[in-house]
Amino acid sequence: MSYGLLKNSIDIPEGVNVTYEDNIMKISGKKGSLTKKFKSTRLNINIGDGKIEVKCELPRKKESALVGTWTAHIKNMISGVTNGFEYKMKAVYSHFPMKINVRGDVLFIDNFIGEKVPRKANIVPGVDVKVKGQEVIVSGIDKERVGQTCANIEMATKIRNYDRRVFQDGIYLTERGTHE
Repeated sequence: MSYGLLKNSIDIPEGVNVTYEDNIMKISGKKGSLTKKFKSTRLNINIGDGKIEVKCELPRKKESALVGTWTAHIKNMISGVTNGFEYKMKAVYSHFPMKINVRGDVLFIDNFIGEKVPRKANIVPGVDVKVKGQEVIVSGIDKERVGQTCANIEMATKIRNYDRRVFQDGIYLTERGTHE
């Protein structure tokens, strides 16, 4: 490694196709395909010999951080198209039993803290949500979209104007990982 060159390399596993043209990276595998725009005047991405290289010459502090960020995004994309991501959430209630169901691209939470109007959480496109009793399973190939859907569900059950020590009702993330 030469002085002043920051380079991270990522191995491309079997069955994964990677293309990078016009600052847009497309990664496809057995679960599907993802595209993401990586644009910078100082960073370069090269694909060859079964590896993806993210590099920058004479990086400043922000650019060296960006090399690590891009590397993490590419690894997440590869992991998503090969295994996918699955987050498990659990509905917790102590006062009023809540009912959870999915209609279209919206998750409805009925009878939350005895409220008459159901609360709604948007499901980001490309994400699959399944409800099994009091467990909510959120899965997909894009880690950012799966995480955003979980955040939408948690925010929909946020309690205001009640004592959090007494009213601990809500839907909370319990487990996250890859979908094997």
